[in-house]
Amino acid sequence: MNTTTAPEQAPVLAFRLTAADRCDSCGAQAYIAAEVNGSELLFCAHHGRKYEEKLRAVATSWHDETARLVDAV
Repeated sequence: MNTTTAPEQAPVLAFRLTAADRCDSCGAQAYIAAEVNGSELLFCAHHGRKYEEKLRAVATSWHDETARLVDAV
């Protein structure tokens, strides 16, 4: 009698930003998205950190995928 098990599924990633999403400040790949006044602003890790304190004070949402930079190595 042969028994098989279902293959393990890869975990679902919570990443929604892609390589096509670009920083609004410099055009580099975006890893941070902030919603301010109903508009989404995209930032690379550098500019996201640079403006984070001011943005978090006014942003209705903050989505940070900078952990991908460390995980990819």
